[in-house]
Amino acid sequence: MPLYESVLIARNDVTQQQVESVADHVASLIEAEGGAIKKREYWGLRTLAYRIKKNRKGHYMLLGLDAKPATITEVERQLRLNEDVLRFMTIRVEEIDDVPSVILSRKSDDRERGFRGPKPPGRFESGRKRGYDDREEFRARAGGDDDDRGLDQE
Repeated sequence: MPLYESVLIARNDVTQQQVESVADHVASLIEAEGGAIKKREYWGLRTLAYRIKKNRKGHYMLLGLDAKPATITEVERQLRLNEDVLRFMTIRVEEIDDVPSVILSRKSDDRERGFRGPKPPGRFESGRKRGYDDREEFRARAGGDDDDRGLDQE
């Protein structure tokens, strides 16, 4: 049987367990037709590149499938009918890698980096201390008080 990889995006207001139940439903459809799920990865809640059906975030799930083309057509039909699924894409692949995908390996790299030292001053910071007021320095150089404005007071 041919191998496929399918990525689906679920709405952000559903829970991770509900996304897992959608994947379980896909698995049951495939196993009923004699196929198998070779790989299953939950990528987490991620920001979408653009709004899809008024959603800015979505739960991503990757599935590695070993199934007949007719079964994949039925799975895609079921995903289209499911209101929790925003988008999905299924492609045919030569082999399914057992190693974690790039998305998951990048997440683990971010966790391993840890603290990298204090943050350097930003582009707009001039190096002055916070709370420093230029007007106080100007008033001191002018030598005048705030009350002396050149007006005659009677």
